[in-house]
Amino acid sequence: MPDTPVAVHPPVIAFVGNPNTGKTTLFNALTGLSQKVANYAGVTVEKKEGICHDQYGKSLRILDLPGAYSLSARTPDEAILRDVLLGRRTDTIRPDRVICVIDASNLERNLYLALQVLGLGTPAIVVLNMMDIAEVRGLKISATCLQEQLGVPVIPMQANSRKGMERLRVALSQVDLPLAKSVDYPPPLQDALAKAHELLNEAALVPQSPTFTATASLLCSHELDGSPGNAAVVAAREGLERDCPGWEEKLLSSQYNRIGELVRNAVEQHVIGGPNATEKIDAVLLHPFFGWLILSGLMTALFATIFSVADIPMGWIDEGFGWAADWIKARMAEGDLRDLLTDGVVAGVGSVVIFLPQILLLFFFIGLLEDTGYMARVAFIMDRLMGLVGLNGRAFIPLLSSYACAIPGIMATRTIANPRERLITILVAPLASCSARLPVYVMMIGVLLPDDSGSVWTKVGFMLGLYALGTVGMFLFAWLFHRKLRSDSDSTMILELPPYKAPALRAVLLRLWERARVFVTQAGTVILMISILLWAATSYPKPDAGDDTDRLTQSIAGQLGKQIEPIIEPLGYDWKMGIGLIASFAAREVFVSTMSILYRADDPDGEEGTRPLRTILREQSRADGSPLFNGRTCLSMLVFYVFAMQCMGTLAITRRETNSWKWPLFQFAYLTLTAYLAALTVYQGAGILGY
Repeated sequence: MPDTPVAVHPPVIAFVGNPNTGKTTLFNALTGLSQKVANYAGVTVEKKEGICHDQYGKSLRILDLPGAYSLSARTPDEAILRDVLLGRRTDTIRPDRVICVIDASNLERNLYLALQVLGLGTPAIVVLNMMDIAEVRGLKISATCLQEQLGVPVIPMQANSRKGMERLRVALSQVDLPLAKSVDYPPPLQDALAKAHELLNEAALVPQSPTFTATASLLCSHELDGSPGNAAVVAAREGLERDCPGWEEKLLSSQYNRIGELVRNAVEQHVIGGPNATEKIDAVLLHPFFGWLILSGLMTALFATIFSVADIPMGWIDEGFGWAADWIKARMAEGDLRDLLTDGVVAGVGSVVIFLPQILLLFFFIGLLEDTGYMARVAFIMDRLMGLVGLNGRAFIPLLSSYACAIPGIMATRTIANPRERLITILVAPLASCSARLPVYVMMIGVLLPDDSGSVWTKVGFMLGLYALGTVGMFLFAWLFHRKLRSDSDSTMILELPPYKAPALRAVLLRLWERARVFVTQAGTVILMISILLWAATSYPKPDAGDDTDRLTQSIAGQLGKQIEPIIEPLGYDWKMGIGLIASFAAREVFVSTMSILYRADDPDGEEGTRPLRTILREQSRADGSPLFNGRTCLSMLVFYVFAMQCMGTLAITRRETNSWKWPLFQFAYLTLTAYLAALTVYQGAGILGY
């Protein structure tokens, strides 16, 4: 019998590097749309994989590993990087090759991680990225000299403009990449590391080859709780301290001596008089007064764009779904199936998809700010304010991410070393007005301020006010939790301010495409499913023939809504809005599709289907004939959604991050109670004032 052919898998190549080196930009440039994002098993650290091809068309599997400053792990990100490179994770194959991406303008700092990675004995390529910024700073780096010293290919690049990409593809096509030259440690340290390596090798914690760098990285790690073979690590540390007292300081000294030698030989520095471009820009953007003024102006411009520019494609989408509903009505006989398609699927999904242009504009704007390096400056500006509530500017990065979505924002708290500050950040992150709230805000502002009565700037003012209200609430609760959750130690912020650079538009658009795909997929699954269920709940049971009872009131949804109406009536809501509040717990934007289905269900002939939802809502009235969606109700609803925990996914990620049901339940309780009391105060207070 012929031998069964063995499946040959594409070589696995890992991208490693410090944060802000352009590693992800290079990953996106190589893989394009052929990438997927997940989480490593057991932790909420992002796992990015993609497929690219070398110059001969051969497939290569690319891993974009978390950014880190060292293999001596102090955070979950660095622990993942270390364990993947050592082959210690069962869910990720050990890379066949490594690409070390280095910021050429900060060569000395970046070489620390690079030398650790090269010392693992894996074939590697070093990419000197941001060579243009290095030249502006007066640095002339000899890639050839660096290659001779390291013993591995060194490729100068500008990833954002794809300069040097072909040279990288040629290097990736090499069958046999050379191994890096080893670092010589002082004899006592070398002997002590050899003994420690034997202990770790017996516990299968390091590769069998004498990679003392792997041994040193594991022994210097701080994130060891629950790690397999922890007893071997403790024993190896004790042996090192006994055989070579002060071994960690000697190890660090050896590594930096090597880095100093590399930099002296490979870098020629020209003195450039005066501050560079980044320093000049920072003098304005980080100014105590002008920095805040510019940040406020950027946010105002963003929301003005959302209400003006996005209005055109939103009109096209609205017309498209209206045309689809009319087309179905013209070609199908009356009946439940037609009603399901027009009042359930088209009305429900269309009422949410219409907000896609605004959400994409928000993410495009955020992507540009991240890619230029401005986002780190925002954290720096906010550091003093964050300090007033017991946090530091580093906590603002996860909170800032939460304005796009609280789920990745909460995941980003893993970079906060202080456990108390991390927990506080997780608890308050949902108060940042995420993109899922945007459809609710826009719809309710549109009802409150019709196009003929409210200017764009008035709507922008309302939107800024809602975001400001959520931010104030976030800081207030952070301050309260800081006083209650005591800790023996406080942390300080050490934050790298990357140089300003032109945004990599391709990378920004790739992220935008991913966000659009996720949103549309959600509209095609969660929102579609809920829309169908809501349509069924509003249509059945049907009233008996000759029964004049309102069919919507008699339906399953109507009966449920009537049960909860006494609880929400003090907020100015009727039973239909109550159903919307419950349904939106799956996803906040579902509130819009729920309103579309419920209020269009009042029209038995389906003629309302092609009219804008905000127009239909403005026409609704209470039993006494007064408008249902008056100013008090709209304001109450807006304030409720600023504070409410209407997101099942956020609670789930809080459960995973805290490893306890205590904190997500507390998070749900305090946010729901706050939302109810705030909405109650607004509605009843406005009534007392005669509004």
